[in-house]
Amino acid sequence: MTSTIVTLKVNQTAKRLDRIAKNVIFGVSLVSISIILLILIFTFKEAKDVFFVASVREEVLPTLLGTNWQPVSDSPKYGIIPLLIGTIKTTLIAMVIAVPIGVLSALYSVMFAPKWTKEVLKPAVELVAGLPSVVIGFFALVVLSGWLQALTGSPFRLNALVGGVAISLTAIPIIFTISEEALSAVPQSMKEASYALGATEWETAFYVVLPAAYPGIFAGVLLGLGRAFGETLIVLMATGNAAITSWSLLDSTRTLTATIGAEMAEVVFGDPHYNVLFLIGTFLFLFSMVLNLTAEFYVKAKLLKKFRGE
Repeated sequence: MTSTIVTLKVNQTAKRLDRIAKNVIFGVSLVSISIILLILIFTFKEAKDVFFVASVREEVLPTLLGTNWQPVSDSPKYGIIPLLIGTIKTTLIAMVIAVPIGVLSALYSVMFAPKWTKEVLKPAVELVAGLPSVVIGFFALVVLSGWLQALTGSPFRLNALVGGVAISLTAIPIIFTISEEALSAVPQSMKEASYALGATEWETAFYVVLPAAYPGIFAGVLLGLGRAFGETLIVLMATGNAAITSWSLLDSTRTLTATIGAEMAEVVFGDPHYNVLFLIGTFLFLFSMVLNLTAEFYVKAKLLKKFRGE
């Protein structure tokens, strides 16, 4: 009888603790979502004058899609096209480098690497992930720019190529980590079935394990893309920071994030220039949110169903 009472009390305590834990997790999630929404509301509030105040609208909108970014002049121009081009160039360069290296490194770590190599490879990648952006930017500014200029013969020491290569160092760890987790989650039975059918280790890796892990790899690529797109300090230090409308990878360039980082501290509060910077910030925030939502819901809801055969 006594043991039954004790068991009931233990069960009640466990249920109470379980309820408390659920409430705490729900509260933390609610606070996180609220903070994100408040940030979005704040940035849009500071940017709304571009659309809703006549004097600001008349000054900004006619030049907003132009090719000249000259916000401080007698005739200000707020053309964001060169900033968009600079952002696209550096991001594409970073992803072209980061995706193959990150995914193939993860595949090597899971399928081919001996134990001692894994013990070295993963901490090394995590060490790169822990490097501050200013350190990577300084390395690009002092060392990488000279190497790439000598290699390419670029007339500009700091350009989109230097910035893109430097940014790739921040995207590779994200892609590697998530891809490795996705590849490790592939059931061992799939690999054994492939070997039983006569497939080699390389064939199993590329035709069985890699396709089965596509959902997780795709999510990692999207998160790496968001990291590259939103990088500020590296591009501020390594790209030359010149708002030039050019698709050449060897020309100096400026990104959306670098523009905010370079000009926000000196802009006049409430000025049209101030509003445009917050408009750029709102765009970046929404882009990052869309990427994360796509990685979360599209991957889980669509790709996982496809590979499960549902």
